[in-house]
Amino acid sequence: MDGISFGSDNHSGIHPEVLRMVEKANGGHAIAYGEDKFTRQALQLIREQFGKEASFYPVFNGTGANVLSLKAATRPFHSVICAKTAHINTDECGAPEYFTGCKLESVETPDGKLRPEDIARKLQGRHDEHHNQPRIVSITQATEMGTSYTAGEIRELADFAHGKRLYLHMDGARIANAAAFLNASFREITTDAGVDILSFGGTKNGMMMGESVIVLNPELDTEMKFIRKQGMQLASKMRFLSAQFIAYLEHDLWLENARHSNQMARLLADMVRDVPGVTIAWPVEANGVFARIPKAVIPELQKQFFFYIWDEEKGIVRWMCSFDTKETHVRAFAEAVRKICTALGKEN
Repeated sequence: MDGISFGSDNHSGIHPEVLRMVEKANGGHAIAYGEDKFTRQALQLIREQFGKEASFYPVFNGTGANVLSLKAATRPFHSVICAKTAHINTDECGAPEYFTGCKLESVETPDGKLRPEDIARKLQGRHDEHHNQPRIVSITQATEMGTSYTAGEIRELADFAHGKRLYLHMDGARIANAAAFLNASFREITTDAGVDILSFGGTKNGMMMGESVIVLNPELDTEMKFIRKQGMQLASKMRFLSAQFIAYLEHDLWLENARHSNQMARLLADMVRDVPGVTIAWPVEANGVFARIPKAVIPELQKQFFFYIWDEEKGIVRWMCSFDTKETHVRAFAEAVRKICTALGKEN
C-alpha cells in the first residue's frame, strides 16, 4: 500500500486540528520569543494538566528537550542513569553527553524499564573524586520497547532517587500513548508520581514539529531560560510551536490520537499472534508492536511495507502505528505477514 509506513509514528502527517491552530496563529504580528498570547494560553493548559507550578519551555525537537532537561539538573562531572535502550543512549548521536559533559550510565533491562535495584548498582563511587557522580535518573514513557511504567512504578523510582539525592527525568516522547494505555492523566504519571522534569512530546502523536520541557520541580527552573537559549532551542516565532500544544491539549486531542494508535497496535498484535514463526517480543502497552519473525520474512515484507529491524541478530522487528493508521492498513499488513510466513514455511 503506497504511502503507508509502519516504520515510525514520526512518518505520519499532521492532525488537521493542529494545522488549523497554526493557521490561526499566523494572523497578524506577535511579540517574539514566547511573549505572545498563544504561548500564554499553552502554559495555562500545561498547568491544568501538570499542576500550577509547572513551567513550559517549547523547543524544536525531542533531542533538544532531553538535553536541556538533563543539563538543568547536572554539571559536567555528574552522570545520568538510564536504560541501555533509552533514546538518549542509543539514538541521539551522543548529544546528551556532548552538551552536558555528563557520562551516561546505562543499565541492561528485560523490558526497557528501570527498577530501583538498577539504580542502586550504579551508585558505587559516590563522593569519590575519581568517579562521575550520579545526579539524575532518566526513564522513558512509553519505553523504546513499547512498555509503560505504571504510576506506582514511577513513584517507587522517584522515592528511591530522591532518597539518594537524585532527580528523576522522564523522556515523554510517547507519554500520551502510555497515559492512554494506563487510563491515567498526565499528572498522575508525572507530577503526582514524583517526576522532577519532563520532555513532553507531541510530534509522534499528531503535532507538526516541536516538543517542550516541562519543569515540575521548581529547584530546576532557576536557569532554564538561559539553558534553552544557550542550547539553541529558543524559537523566535514561538507562537507556532505553542499553538500546536493548544490544539493538542485543549480538547484532549492527545488522548483521542493516542487511544487510536494504541488500538491499531493491539489489533495488529492480535492478528499476527497466531501466525507460525511470529512471536510478540514484549507486551503491547503503547502504539508499537515488537515481534520476532523469521529473518527470511523481513526483506519480503519490506517490499510491501516500510518498517525497521529492531534487533537483527534476534530477528526482532518494530511495527509502529500512528494517529492516522487505519484499520484497513493494519489488516492488509497482517495479511501480508501471514501470507509470507506461510509461504516461506512451506518452502522450508
